[in-house]
Amino acid sequence: MGVTKHGDYLIKITRMGAFNCYLVREDDGFTLVDTGMSGSERSILAAANDEGLSIVRITITHAHTDHIGSLVALHQALPDAEISISAREARFMSGDCSLDEGEPHTEPRSMAKCPVEPTRLLQPGDYVGSLEVIPVPGHTPGHIAFFDHRDGTLIVGDSMQTAGGVAVAGAFKLLFPFPALATWDKALALESARTLRALNPKRLAPGHGRVLENPVAAMEQAIAEANLR
Repeated sequence: MGVTKHGDYLIKITRMGAFNCYLVREDDGFTLVDTGMSGSERSILAAANDEGLSIVRITITHAHTDHIGSLVALHQALPDAEISISAREARFMSGDCSLDEGEPHTEPRSMAKCPVEPTRLLQPGDYVGSLEVIPVPGHTPGHIAFFDHRDGTLIVGDSMQTAGGVAVAGAFKLLFPFPALATWDKALALESARTLRALNPKRLAPGHGRVLENPVAAMEQAIAEANLR
């Protein structure tokens, strides 16, 4: 695991060079965004302990195994921590992979079931600590991102990546193709990327790859490339 700090609030925890989760500093402790693959819990807990703060909230961008893989272990270690996920994505985590009326009929890919029951179901515009919930369907139907208005950090899960090159979910990058292969609907992913760019973030924190400072130009280029496909 690699641990890097970005600005005053964000700590990135990386496994295998490209699989990220994030600790976000709050007045009462840390919010953990995503839990990484199975076996990531020790490094996550150690990173929080090194900063002298507890993890008080765990929130999930989407229910793929590399984002909820350590949720069971972390829930056991932190039984009082709030666990939140979008209401739509919680159904996938419970094992219900049915589609809603009006959604594209493509079957969602690589959804992971988890026995942990969320304590909070998130809706667009809710806040998890300082993080505003931004709906970004496409990679999965209920995917969400988180925007920290304190410093303009945008945590995007797999709605965009920087591993293998900056890309919108669904845009194939030969050096890191996995988010593209697991993307449910490319058209919705492109629309969601435009939503993210409209926030004018100062920092882009993806589920895979490096954190980008001043990312708007790179986001616009990725959107333009996805629009041509």
